[in-house]
Amino acid sequence: MGRQRRLLPTEPVIADIESMTPEGQGIARIAGKTVFIDGALPGEQVEFVYTRSRRNYDTGRVQQVLSASPARIEPACAHFGVCGGCRLQHVSSEEQVRLKQQTLLDDLAHIGRVAPESVLQPLTGPILGYRNKARLGVRYVDKKEKVLVGFRERGSHFLAELEECHILTPELGGRLPELGELVRRLSCYRRLPQIEVAAGDAQTALVFRNLEPLIEDDIRLLIDYGKANDFVIYHQPKGPDSVTLLYPEQATLCYTLPEFEVTLEFLPADFTQVNSDINRRMVSHALQLLDVNTSDRVLELFCGLGNFSLPLARRAGEVVAVEGEANLIQRARANAKLNRIDNAQFHVANLFEECAAEPWLKKQTYNKVLLDPPRSGAAQIIPQLAATGAERIVYVSCNPATLARDAGELVNRHGYRLASTGIMDMFPHTAHVESIALFVKGD
Repeated sequence: MGRQRRLLPTEPVIADIESMTPEGQGIARIAGKTVFIDGALPGEQVEFVYTRSRRNYDTGRVQQVLSASPARIEPACAHFGVCGGCRLQHVSSEEQVRLKQQTLLDDLAHIGRVAPESVLQPLTGPILGYRNKARLGVRYVDKKEKVLVGFRERGSHFLAELEECHILTPELGGRLPELGELVRRLSCYRRLPQIEVAAGDAQTALVFRNLEPLIEDDIRLLIDYGKANDFVIYHQPKGPDSVTLLYPEQATLCYTLPEFEVTLEFLPADFTQVNSDINRRMVSHALQLLDVNTSDRVLELFCGLGNFSLPLARRAGEVVAVEGEANLIQRARANAKLNRIDNAQFHVANLFEECAAEPWLKKQTYNKVLLDPPRSGAAQIIPQLAATGAERIVYVSCNPATLARDAGELVNRHGYRLASTGIMDMFPHTAHVESIALFVKGD
């Protein structure tokens, strides 16, 4: 016999919300069972409808707020609740930051079995128009006879029909319908699944991912759009290496870190931070925590195109930077040359494999380390980092759970103290938690 389908209650139910998940769902207990409710905040009483039933939990969405939390605000975006791009626009900025800080501390306690000696003041910045890097979905919808451009609906693979996006860079936030109309005029409008947005300090690039070749009229339309709106236009017929500039004939995307007199050039498919304001403050914050001076030999792991490396080189005696992607190391070396920095070395290595024999690590000493790994964290390299004897380690994280796991290793197995940690609100209105932690060797 097949599994019996669980029937959902059809009538609205009243619930008292006890707490909130890191993803922004309110948590209630109904008849002894946990229910995760979209749109509900801790301390509220809500009327909700069930959306799904599982053996160990149910899900629902708010239909009416009966008693509102003081942290509840009116969302800035008319598409909130439909679009999946933001989950927390109904929560005040102060409460969003508090919830993210609590997520970090809870993960450290429960996963890593560690507690920081001090909690850093959160780094905050603009809460709207901050996102200068995004991947916009594109889809022609037969029933609507139009091309939609934007983000998926919450909990769905369908694209939301958006008139605007308040978190995107202002150059793009109000142009989503316009971009849809542009794509509809292309011959490949059914075979163009995404537009990549990449904005530097002075220019904004659009990368049109086309699954079939562009014809001459398509190229002319895209170039004319770039000219009329001062956008840099690329297309991408295959993988990331196929990104090709269409307009203008030459273009260079870049951003600056004025405090360190550093300019970083990048290509639209390169990894860069999505929030320029927070990135500048984050780099400064990291170097302050690391307490860098000219006597230091610093190892940086997961260095990308030099976002931390080049500022480090302005302060340290020597920087050795390592990254797994060869194209990013190529960009980092070019950026070092551009900024006339000659005390930084760059190496390509897979940091998820054994690295003890690598020349940059074997029999090398570093007194300070900075790392900024992807969401999976840095578990494989932690023992080798500890073996360097570095007196200070600054860990920049985009996933508090893997930071907590790695913190547990550094503290409980390798003799480091978690001196301080805190969040950086890189992605306001989302549940994403960016954080930073300082580990200090011994007493």
